Amino acid sequence: MRSSLTLVGTLWAFLSLVTAVASSTSYFLPYWLFGSQLGKPVSFSTFRRCNYPVRGEGHSLIMVEECGRYASFSAIPSLAWQMCTVVTGTGCALLLLVALAAVLGCCMEELISRMMGRCMGAAQFVGGLLISSGCALYPLGWNSPEIMQTCGNVSNQFRLGTCRLGWAYYCAGGGAAAAMLICTWLSCFAGRNPKPVMLAESIMKNTNSYAMELDHCLKS
Repeated sequence: MRSSLTLVGTLWAFLSLVTAVASSTSYFLPYWLFGSQLGKPVSFSTFRRCNYPVRGEGHSLIMVEECGRYASFSAIPSLAWQMCTVVTGTGCALLLLVALAAVLGCCMEELISRMMGRCMGAAQFVGGLLISSGCALYPLGWNSPEIMQTCGNVSNQFRLGTCRLGWAYYCAGGGAAAAMLICTWLSCFAGRNPKPVMLAESIMKNTNSYAMELDHCLKS
């Protein structure tokens, strides 16, 4: 089965899949920020958290050691994290759609032309830009009470206090940067230009098919 991608296009499809999976996986994992509360390790992403305090008997706080998402969108600790959730999720969805089309282009002939590849590269740039914007918005939420309790009550916007950034945050940002810089550039050379002979044959085939349908319609 002939591919619609060049050799560079095959590399582009592979890198597109890798960057999309890396960014999307990091988006769903609650390991963007690490801290501690009541002597237990705590981690956050934009809409998920691992380990949280609840009221026990005698109104004392105990830590529930499990991971989960917030009960509702409005329960996310800050407006900045709510915006980050939407923006980053949109960017990841865009990268995944482009990656899926790129992988299909490795197996299907005439699916991705040179112009189509460049348009998909532009979509990757937008997706990477959205994820990067989400990563930039994330530190704006470090002044929320929930984060301050985890970071020694000394955290603020762009100041972590006793917390530290997790590997998922760097992975999401790295995937976005690779999509914007490397994948966008490779997409310019990904698709095959249609050969003049093949293009002429395609036009003639479509013309003959239309003429036959028109003749059949007139006779009937």
